[in-house]
Amino acid sequence: MSLALPFDPAWLPLVIFLLRVVDMSLDTLRLLFIVRGRRASVWFLGFSQSAIWVAAITIVLGNLNNLWNLLAYAGGFATGTLLGMLIEERLALGHGHVRVISSGQGQAVAQALREAGHAVTELTGRGRDGTVSVLSASVQRRELDRLVRLVTGLDPAAFVTVEEVRPLRRGHWRS
Repeated sequence: MSLALPFDPAWLPLVIFLLRVVDMSLDTLRLLFIVRGRRASVWFLGFSQSAIWVAAITIVLGNLNNLWNLLAYAGGFATGTLLGMLIEERLALGHGHVRVISSGQGQAVAQALREAGHAVTELTGRGRDGTVSVLSASVQRRELDRLVRLVTGLDPAAFVTVEEVRPLRRGHWRS
């Protein structure tokens, strides 16, 4: 069975490259949605990605004598992976758990975070130089930059860490 192309074969490397960019962008997003437990999105992305991959690999295997096709396939893979990461960063899906350790401004930071609508848990701890406030809050990832700016604006010396979380149940989540 031969593949009838609706365009000049000189365009094959570009077509292969673009198919792989889309395929790998979807693959990267699919993997991230798997981690977040989004079943419907994972199914749709997996279906779309595999259909695009079959089209791309069919063109490549049908034209193995063209080095540009192989380079386009590999280049599309690498570019699509990077593009998928950039898209995911822009979507900022999911939640992050923020931990703030402040040696002097813990109560002020906690109050500011609460006024901004975040649930904050305060703990007292002991650091190298004495007593510290340990603040804990889980927020939507798209709010992380704003939250970190708020914290560092009040306490530039605060130690801030962020971990990705998958909320299971209950608690206060800002809508």
